Amino acid sequence: MSNEVLESVRTLLPNIAERARSTDENRRVPEETIRELTRAGVFRMLQPKRYGGAESDPVAFFEVVREISGVCGSTGWVTGVLGVHPWQLGLFAEVAQDEVWRENPDTLVSSSYAPVGRLTPVEGGYELSGRWSFSSGCEHASWVLVGGLVVGAEGRPVDFMTVLVPQTDYRIEDVWDVIGLRGTASNDVIVERAFVPGYRTMRNYEQAQLRGPGQKVNTGPLHRMPFASVFTSAITAPVIGTVAGCYRSYITAMRDRVRLSLGGGRFAEDQFAQVAVARAASEIDAAILQNDRNVREVYEHAVKGEEIPMELRLRTRRDQVRGTERAIEAIDILFKIAGGNSLRRGNPIERAWRDAHAGSVHVANDVERALAMYGKGEFGLTVEDNLI
Repeated sequence: MSNEVLESVRTLLPNIAERARSTDENRRVPEETIRELTRAGVFRMLQPKRYGGAESDPVAFFEVVREISGVCGSTGWVTGVLGVHPWQLGLFAEVAQDEVWRENPDTLVSSSYAPVGRLTPVEGGYELSGRWSFSSGCEHASWVLVGGLVVGAEGRPVDFMTVLVPQTDYRIEDVWDVIGLRGTASNDVIVERAFVPGYRTMRNYEQAQLRGPGQKVNTGPLHRMPFASVFTSAITAPVIGTVAGCYRSYITAMRDRVRLSLGGGRFAEDQFAQVAVARAASEIDAAILQNDRNVREVYEHAVKGEEIPMELRLRTRRDQVRGTERAIEAIDILFKIAGGNSLRRGNPIERAWRDAHAGSVHVANDVERALAMYGKGEFGLTVEDNLI
């Protein structure tokens, strides 16, 4: 199914590319695009088989996300985020999965994981209130995963949880007016004193330990992979894909361009341009190869039922953030050598530059934090973090 999804998506790319500018200007991915991607099976690639999903090799999913991002960064970003949530939902209790997918297996879930919600214990669950920002694609979703702190009797946080909330219990406020990834509609989600049954919650500590009630029914290898390997890769894949697509468009556009400055001549014959292109291409290739290698190795361990080594988990995070950093280095090179033409709004380089830089500031792409964890592990020190 994974190969079929990729082939189906490639037939959709011309239409997605044609809508890229309007997606950016209208600040949301068109419903038509979401319907096309749904029919192609993209959002079911990481969904449990029990609900009509494919439980695909995650490397195949990230390849699809990169392909889409190559023609529209915002669409690729929303695809990666909405497409990874079925995997996480598969870790929740079976009754929670049933609530979301029983009637419609194509139901989508958005997220905002910052622990800004307040969870007060009540009989049967919790009372939740909070306001979360950056919930990408939330207008296409019927549920949301949000982060919250459980507050004890003394008013102090005692636990950190991810909570599943239905659309009937939250409202969306349109606040998304930014410079990059404008089409992601990453608006605010607001919950006011909503009841959340206990089965719709998951302790972040247990998730980091590769434990979840959903594993009792979803026993395949996909649901034995770390959140920090799967979700963070879904955040880096659109950035890399955006830059890779921009690179392809750039080479096509610049191959026959004749300069009007710096002595004229064909741009392609400029040695400095040739070197710059080589550097950009190398950064993109390295980002893709390292990230795919690591996710593949994590998945292979899960397939064999083996414990995933801490060294691999740390390396996966190291190369994931470096993948984003490499992509940014590549797009900066292209933006610079394209000259004044790269400044014109709406051209592929300008939009890709904005989108890639916007994606790079996501907390999952915090380079120094992830690299410090890797270095700590290399020196034999204990590393404790939910994002490994």
